[in-house]
Amino acid sequence: MKNFARKIGIAACAAAAWMLVGTAAVTVAPVEAQAQEIKSLSDLLEAVRQGRVRDRQTNQQREAEFRSKRNQQQSLLNNAKADLAREEARSEALESEFAERERILNELTQQLQERLGAFGEMFGVIRQVAGDTRGQIENSLISAQLPGRSAPLGRLATSQALPEIEQLEGLWVVLTQEMIEQGKIATFEADVITRRGETEPRQVTRLGPFTAVSEGRFLVFELDDQTGIRKLRELDRQPASRFLSAAGRIERADSGPEAGFVRAAIDPSSGSILELLVQAPDLFERINQGGIVGYVIIGVATFGILLGIWRIFVLWTTSAAVSSQMRAKQARKGNPLGRVMLAYEENTSADVETLELKLDDAILRELPRLEFGLNTLKLLAAVAPLMGLLGTVTGMIITFQAITLFGTGDPKLMAGGISQALVTTVLGLVAAIPLLFLHSFANGSARSVQQVLEEQAAGLVARHAEGQ
Repeated sequence: MKNFARKIGIAACAAAAWMLVGTAAVTVAPVEAQAQEIKSLSDLLEAVRQGRVRDRQTNQQREAEFRSKRNQQQSLLNNAKADLAREEARSEALESEFAERERILNELTQQLQERLGAFGEMFGVIRQVAGDTRGQIENSLISAQLPGRSAPLGRLATSQALPEIEQLEGLWVVLTQEMIEQGKIATFEADVITRRGETEPRQVTRLGPFTAVSEGRFLVFELDDQTGIRKLRELDRQPASRFLSAAGRIERADSGPEAGFVRAAIDPSSGSILELLVQAPDLFERINQGGIVGYVIIGVATFGILLGIWRIFVLWTTSAAVSSQMRAKQARKGNPLGRVMLAYEENTSADVETLELKLDDAILRELPRLEFGLNTLKLLAAVAPLMGLLGTVTGMIITFQAITLFGTGDPKLMAGGISQALVTTVLGLVAAIPLLFLHSFANGSARSVQQVLEEQAAGLVARHAEGQ
C-alpha cells in the first residue's frame, strides 16, 4: 500500500512538472505515446517522461536555430538602417532641389507677367472666348456639316502656355466661318438616325444654324448616348402638316441665281422649340384625355348637329314650298299651306266660326311636323354642358385620389385627372354652343312657317266673311 501511494505521488509530481515546462508540454504525450495503450500509472509515468525528453530536444533544436540566425538578422537590420539613412539623405536633397526650382519658377512667372504686360489680360480673354465658342460650336447645327471644329478650341481654352499664331488664326477662322455659314442654306451628305434607331446616310438641307430637314422630315442635332457624339436624328413625331409641307418646299427649292423666295419654318432655339412642339398632344390625344365621358359628349354633339342640320334643311325646304304655294293659284297637298287651303276649299259652305275652327285644326295638324326634333335638339344642347361638368367632377376625383396616394411632390401624377376635367369641360361647351345655334335657327324657321300659315288662314277667313 505504501509503494502504491509512493507511485501515485511520483506520478503526480511528474505531471505537475511536465505542465510547467512550456508551451510544448500542453499535450500529455506526442501522437506515438498516445497511440500506446496505457494500462497503469507506471505506463502513464513512462509516457510522460518520454514526452518530456522529446520536448526538451525540440526546444534545444529551436534555440540552436535561433542562435545561428541571430547574426544574419543583425546583418539585415544593419542593411535596413543604412538604406534608411541613404533615403533620408536623398529626401533632404530632393526637398532642397524642389525649393530651389520653385523659387526659380516664381521668378520666371513674375518675369513673364512683367514682360507680358497688357498681353496677359488679352490672352486670358482669348482663352475665355475659345471656351465659350467651343460650347457654341459643339451645339451648332453647322457642325453636322463641318465636324471636328471644336477640338482645337478646347486645347486653346485649357492650355496654360502662350497661344501660338496658328491657334489665334484658327480661332478667328472658326468664328468667321460660323458667322458666314449662319446665313447660308446648304445641302450635304450626313448620317441620320432614323425613328427605328438605324443610322443611314441621307441628303440633309440646313437652314443656317436653325433647322435641318431630310426627306421632308425635320431633324435635330443632339448627343448620341451610345457614342457620345452629336448626330442628326429624325424626330420621333413630326409637327403639323403645314410645317412638313414647308420642309418639302425647302428641299425642292432651286438654289440657282433665278431662285425665288420659299416659305419655310425655322427654329431660332436650334431645336428646343421644335422638341416642345412635337411633345404637345394633338386633337385626338386631347380627346383621349377626356375618357369615356368625352366620347359620350362627342356622340351627343354629333347626333345633335346632324339632327339640327337635317331639321334646318327640311324647314328651309318647307318654307320654300310655302312661298311657292303663296304665288300659285291652285292648292297643292305637298306643303303645309296647300293643305290648309284645301281644308278651306272643303268647308267653303260653312259659317265663319266653323271655318275658323277648321282652319285652326288644319294648322295644329301641321305644327308637329314643323316642330319635330326641336325639343330633342334643345335637350341635347342642355345635356352637353352638364356632361362636361360630370367629366370635370370625375377628373377632380381622380386628381384628389392621386394626391392622397402620392402627395403633391410630382405634378405629373395629377396631370391625368386635371386633363380629363378640363377636356370634358371644353367638349361640353363646344358641343352646346353649335347645338344652341342650330336649335335657334330651326326654331325660327318653324315659327316663320307657322306664322305664314296663321296669316294665310286669317286672310282666308276674312275673305269668306266678306263673301257672306
